[in-house]
Amino acid sequence: MTSSSPSGTPDERLGIAFALAGVDELTFTRILRDVMHDPAFRRPLQVQAQEPRSGPGDSHSARLTLAFLPEDRELAVNAMQRLKTLLLRYGVQVDSIVVPGEQST
Repeated sequence: MTSSSPSGTPDERLGIAFALAGVDELTFTRILRDVMHDPAFRRPLQVQAQEPRSGPGDSHSARLTLAFLPEDRELAVNAMQRLKTLLLRYGVQVDSIVVPGEQST
């Protein structure tokens, strides 16, 4: 389901994606629980989660994406900083993050 703006055009969501290499299912569940209970990730932001999978033919790292509308960019950047803090609490190293509209550092 795609949401629409008042003019009837589909909303163009942006996303800040975190690939969480090496995170096991239990740690991912704990991170997700903390994210879902933290007010920094409240609406209008959306948290999209992809759990880690390991197995023959179906293996990928966990992934969290903060999806937001362009007008909610400041909320998303603040939530990104909070997520980095939560990830460090669980010993997850963040190497780089690309924020739409900024040059990566």
